[in-house]
Amino acid sequence: MNYFPPPKVIETEIYTRLPEKFRKTDNQIRNSKRILNSFLEGPSFDRNGNLYVTDIPNGRVFRISSDCDWELIAQYNGEPNGLKIHKDGRIFIADHRNGIMLLDKNTGSVSPHLIGPEKERFKGVNDLIFASNGDLFFTDQGQTGLHDPTGLVYRYSIDGCLRKVINTIPSPNGIVLNRSEKTIIVAVTRANAVWLIPMTKNGGATKVGLFAQLPSPGPDGLAIDDAGNIAVAHPGLGIVWLYDRSGIPIFQVRSCAGKMVTNIAYGGQDNLFLYITEATTGCILRAEMPVPGRKMFSHL
Repeated sequence: MNYFPPPKVIETEIYTRLPEKFRKTDNQIRNSKRILNSFLEGPSFDRNGNLYVTDIPNGRVFRISSDCDWELIAQYNGEPNGLKIHKDGRIFIADHRNGIMLLDKNTGSVSPHLIGPEKERFKGVNDLIFASNGDLFFTDQGQTGLHDPTGLVYRYSIDGCLRKVINTIPSPNGIVLNRSEKTIIVAVTRANAVWLIPMTKNGGATKVGLFAQLPSPGPDGLAIDDAGNIAVAHPGLGIVWLYDRSGIPIFQVRSCAGKMVTNIAYGGQDNLFLYITEATTGCILRAEMPVPGRKMFSHL
C-alpha cells in the first residue's frame, strides 16, 4: 500500500567522470584481491568550490576543480569513505580500516585522529558530519546488520570527549543533523531505513524512531536542505529520494548513469545543485533541486 502520491521526478546529468589515467585496470591484483576500477564516495565542497571525493578500495582522495579538473591529492593504505571539511579548513576522513583520519591537502599526508574508544578500535567508521559548534558526529558501521545490531553513532566534542550516542543500529551509514541540531538522522542500511535519533541534554539518545522505510537495498549517504528536507542516496536503485520534514517522499532524483549512487552533497551556484557519486561508472552526477542545500560549516 502506498500512502503518498508518486514523487516528482528530477533528472540528472553527468557533471564529470573519473579520468582514464586514474582508472585501475580490471586485471590488477593487490594482496591476492582484484582491484576495483574505482568506488567513489564522500563528496564534500571546500570554500573555493572544489569538490573532494574518496575512492574506497584504492585509498585515494581526489580534488575536482570548478572546471572539472581532477587532481589526486592523496593515496595511502586505507579505505577512505566519508569526507567532511571543518570550518577551520581541516579535512576529516571516515576510514573504514583506520578510523577518523586527517588529510593535509598540501602534502597529501593522512594521519590518525581517532582510532577507537578506550584502547579499542572502531568496528569500521563510515560517514561523518560537523555541528555548528565544531562537534564531530560519525557512524561506526563495521559488519553489523540485522544479525548483529551493534552499530554505533559517536560524538566527539570540541573538548576532546568521545561519547557513544547509540550502540544498537544494524549498519549505520550516512549521517546528518536536523536544522536545530537536536536530532541525528542516520541511514540504516541493513534495515532499509532512515532513523531519527533525538538527543538528550546530556547528548545521549532518546525515543529513537523511524523516519522512512525504503525498499531493499538499504540507503547510503544523506544530505539536508534549507527547508529541512532530507535527501537519501539509494544505491542499487539509482535514485536519490527527497523526503520532506514529515518523511513524505516528494522528489525522486534519477541517475542518468549507473545505479550505485553512494553519497551526495549540495553545491554549485547558490548551493542549489545536488552532486551524486555513482560508484560503478566513476561519475559525478548533478541535478538542480527545488530548495538550496544547507551549507556545511566549511563555507562559513
